[in-house]
Amino acid sequence: MSRAAKLTLAGTSIGAIGIVALVHYQQNAEKAAMHAGVIRDIEQQRVKKERQADFEMQRALEEEYRKVQQVHDEGGPEKARGKG
Repeated sequence: MSRAAKLTLAGTSIGAIGIVALVHYQQNAEKAAMHAGVIRDIEQQRVKKERQADFEMQRALEEEYRKVQQVHDEGGPEKARGKG
């Protein structure tokens, strides 16, 4: 085999190995990014459920307090300051 043929074979082999390694790295990076997106979505759903539960608890407390206390809404803060 001539020297040029050996260099061509070595160059193409190194190039092919490099391309395969790069594609493998990109696939792993993409898989990790997709997994991170799933984890982020799960966390967002958990936070949303917590906020909804807090909201429902506050609503129940408000209803309970309204049963116990007399609440009069006379136009809001502007009326209370004499602007209404």
